[in-house]
Amino acid sequence: MARVVLDKVSKVYPNGFQAVSDLDLEIEDGEFLVLVGPSGCGKSTALRMIAGLEEISSGELRIGDRVVNDVEPKNRDIAMVFQNYALYPHMTVYDNIGFALKLAKVPKVDADRRIREAARILELEDYLKRKPGQLSGGQRQRVAMGRAIVREPSAFLMDEPLSNLDAKLRVQMRAEIARLQRNLGVTTFYVTHDQVEAMTMGDRVAVIKDGVLQQVDTPQTLYDHPTNVFVAAFIGSPSMNLFETVFTADADGDGSMTVGSQTLSVPASFIDSRPGLRARSGQTLVAGIRPEDLYDAELRTDHASDQCLNAQIQLIEALGADALAHFELDAPKVDSGDPDAVDEFGRHASFIARLDPRTRVRAGTDARIAVDIERFHFFDAQTHLTLAEA
Repeated sequence: MARVVLDKVSKVYPNGFQAVSDLDLEIEDGEFLVLVGPSGCGKSTALRMIAGLEEISSGELRIGDRVVNDVEPKNRDIAMVFQNYALYPHMTVYDNIGFALKLAKVPKVDADRRIREAARILELEDYLKRKPGQLSGGQRQRVAMGRAIVREPSAFLMDEPLSNLDAKLRVQMRAEIARLQRNLGVTTFYVTHDQVEAMTMGDRVAVIKDGVLQQVDTPQTLYDHPTNVFVAAFIGSPSMNLFETVFTADADGDGSMTVGSQTLSVPASFIDSRPGLRARSGQTLVAGIRPEDLYDAELRTDHASDQCLNAQIQLIEALGADALAHFELDAPKVDSGDPDAVDEFGRHASFIARLDPRTRVRAGTDARIAVDIERFHFFDAQTHLTLAEA
């Protein structure tokens, strides 16, 4: 096992395009770190630089105690798992798992022991004589994992390994990979565009946008304390509801905020707990509230009337455990900076509320939506940084 450190690592291509800018990351010994971001953000380029498949333009890369900027990929003591499995179709599962050991001229007895141990860990013992064409997608991915395990590397690099699997199998495989990594204790750098994978698998999650690292922290901290609008919107499914608001602090200590033509009261206790918020009285800010912090007011009779919104529901998605209510309010919408986000029509902000499945709210009807004011996030309208960081 080894610690992997990227110290101000950058990648600039000959045409001048900068894919990664001054990336600072430390992946601790035995840690599972996930790098997540939208398409084309530089995450796979970062992984390929660690693997040695892309030349580093500037900065320093260390694996363990070695600087490996100029070390050949085969000598970096890492094992890579690709999204397309990269299995040899004419070889059996046994031979695919052991191929790297054969190239390294590992003694047959030792190689056989390592192959069979990997097969046992991955529950592939009954498939060792089969070829990849006789396996399911999940089994092929386990074979690819087995090929990495037998090398007993200092670190695993995984490049969107679940993207070719169907939705149900992805859920199963992400749990298997997370369990396997914890059992083996191998330092793992995992790249994905799927924030659900990132949140459920990583010890820590690093969010990247346009080649620039945005925030690194535990999944829950990213969710509860996003450093900027992009992270706030990217982490969470459904995404955080974002809109422009004008916040006003009253003389008696309380305050209010606009949601388009409507107004919500903001208690003094909340204002006092948010550094810098009172000083922004009268300014336009970006406000964010997560879908689970919006409720059907008919089921929350204890909620203050001045902390509710009137909405016309456009769509209800019944999911069994909850119901997603879609609606639009006349507040100015906010561009989160995610190129993969669906660009909604119009100038107004779209909202999603995660409601109790027993709600009587229906599409095409008016509803009262209660808001948990204490769960609001506020960001600077120009820098898009959270007010604590602005």
